Amino acid sequence: MKSSNGFSARLLAIATLGDAERELRRIRVDPAGIPMMAPKMLSRCVHLTGLKCGQANVLKQEMLSLGGDAAVARGTVACSIDRSDAILIGTDKQVHKLCRKLAQQPFGLPALAEELEALLANASAQPKSWRIANRELPLERPLIMGILNVTPDSFSDGNRFLDPQQAVDRAQEMAEQGADIIDIGGESTRPGAAPVDAGEEVKRVLPVIEEVAGKVSCAISVDTWKSAVARPAMAAGAGIINDISGFRFDPEMAAVAAQSGSGVVLMHTRGTPLTMQTETRYDDLMGEVIQGLGKSVEIAVGAGVERARIVVDPGIGFAKDGHGNLEILRRLRELTGLGFPILVGTSRKGFIGKVLKRDTGDRVFGTAATVALAIANGASILRVHDVAEMRDVADMAHAISYVNFEF
Repeated sequence: MKSSNGFSARLLAIATLGDAERELRRIRVDPAGIPMMAPKMLSRCVHLTGLKCGQANVLKQEMLSLGGDAAVARGTVACSIDRSDAILIGTDKQVHKLCRKLAQQPFGLPALAEELEALLANASAQPKSWRIANRELPLERPLIMGILNVTPDSFSDGNRFLDPQQAVDRAQEMAEQGADIIDIGGESTRPGAAPVDAGEEVKRVLPVIEEVAGKVSCAISVDTWKSAVARPAMAAGAGIINDISGFRFDPEMAAVAAQSGSGVVLMHTRGTPLTMQTETRYDDLMGEVIQGLGKSVEIAVGAGVERARIVVDPGIGFAKDGHGNLEILRRLRELTGLGFPILVGTSRKGFIGKVLKRDTGDRVFGTAATVALAIANGASILRVHDVAEMRDVADMAHAISYVNFEF
């Protein structure tokens, strides 16, 4: 709305480099100036841990000289404490300039500059595809992973698809509804679930994987943390290992993934499904989730899994309470700094029921809200029960969130 002076002012919501470039083109900025100006329109807050006081003081001084800032612990300036975390506050351009300055500094700061540059690169350019066994899945639009539990006790659909033929029929139905991946699991991982013997798990999933692999064109994932299940599942036609433990429960799993060339989903959790909901207290939820996922990535890469085959999952509902689940969705974009596609699984989960006061079978709209916000905050893969509905939700949320949508 124009003022009496003939001017007008409005806020701009700039979430990505593409948003910035589009707005600069709109006002006819010289094309040569757009690459210089666009990074100035993106602001960042970067959390650094374990800095020595000398390092933290250099960071603060340099950021202030660039027009940004750095928050440090009380006592850092006087060096009355040994170490401090820091939060860098500035634009992408300021942080890049900081990195160039740090490259000339002592105290191990050149290594920190390299880490900061990698972090910004990861956050600015998300992966375009996910490499799985024998194929590559493009990530131009969100992938829908349809849940197929061949179990008697899963929280939402336990016992519905325990019969192999019913399971195969359901897989075909989900493929027709727009699923990109069918995730087949033979052990419930709901809170409080007891473990299942690997032999029993194989008996449940293998006939279904073998049959589904010959009848659907979409990818097949096996939802297991056991190498003794993953190995025959991959041989039967699965292309992805979805491990809720992030390769922490079974020391052989990473090697199986590397040898089979599978895509992998590394999830964050604490404890086992039997105990995880007693471990929901965190001092720094996002920091600890990212640190845990980083360790899982180290295990995978150390065993020979290519980085292009890795997807990360923050583990909503796994060793998190309701507030934690909501916080992860709200701050999901922080995971983009890891540089891997992000999978989110919220479908019909208990925290949705608690917010909306809805039973398990009546949470489709609550799930839809979480799916839409997950996509807006950086998720590439959504693990869901209601494939047809969430296909529409995901495609619509993606069209709104990303400026390269074409009609």
